[in-house]
Amino acid sequence: MPKAASLKTEAPTPASRTKKKALPDTGASQVKPGERRIAANGGAGIKVKPNRRSEETIANILKATEEVVLLSGADRISILDVCQVAGVSRGTFYRYFASQEDLLDTFSRHKRESFHSSLSQELGHISDPEARLNALFAYLDNYLEQSRARRLLVVAPDYALGFFRRIFHDSIVRFQDGLGIVFDDWDERLGVRLDRELICEMIIRYVLSEILVPEAAGRRLFPVRMKKLLGALIMGSTSRTRR
Repeated sequence: MPKAASLKTEAPTPASRTKKKALPDTGASQVKPGERRIAANGGAGIKVKPNRRSEETIANILKATEEVVLLSGADRISILDVCQVAGVSRGTFYRYFASQEDLLDTFSRHKRESFHSSLSQELGHISDPEARLNALFAYLDNYLEQSRARRLLVVAPDYALGFFRRIFHDSIVRFQDGLGIVFDDWDERLGVRLDRELICEMIIRYVLSEILVPEAAGRRLFPVRMKKLLGALIMGSTSRTRR
């Protein structure tokens, strides 16, 4: 079997020992593409290139985090429980995550990126505007059907609301990119430039409302209702533009 790659770090200089400060978490990674910051002994991270074993370990830890959070909530999450579910030691855990807060932040970011990357893959190969729009509605409908976001809202309301706020703002930008050819087609046919940001904002607001207040009757009418909503937004936006 191939030997696991060893991590090598340079010995800190005297100046670094006296002025060592942790980099602030700005939400945007300060690690170069293809690298990941790995926490050493629960302290500040070091930069290393991930290997397949590391990626699998991280994936298992994040999957275990979801199970533990959905069971006991984010406030009462135990690192020991996460380690037991993931099948890793505490030492292994602290190679990749500096703290419980670091774990939860990474988990939230992972779920948002998974949502958007899956959507991008679903829409990327579709060149017909109407077909792409229908694919978006189908993806969102399937997400609502299978998502455990409602369960997260029940067991960890504060954490869930923070997650919803972040994915809300992310989605407004990502949806505009994903629906670019749809908007271009509408603009050309209508002879006006629609308010793309507003339309995408209303789409994600509608999705979040289905999580908070699910429609008991006619669950499968989601795509139809979304088309009616967009029709109303488009006509309203057109009217305002032509005044």
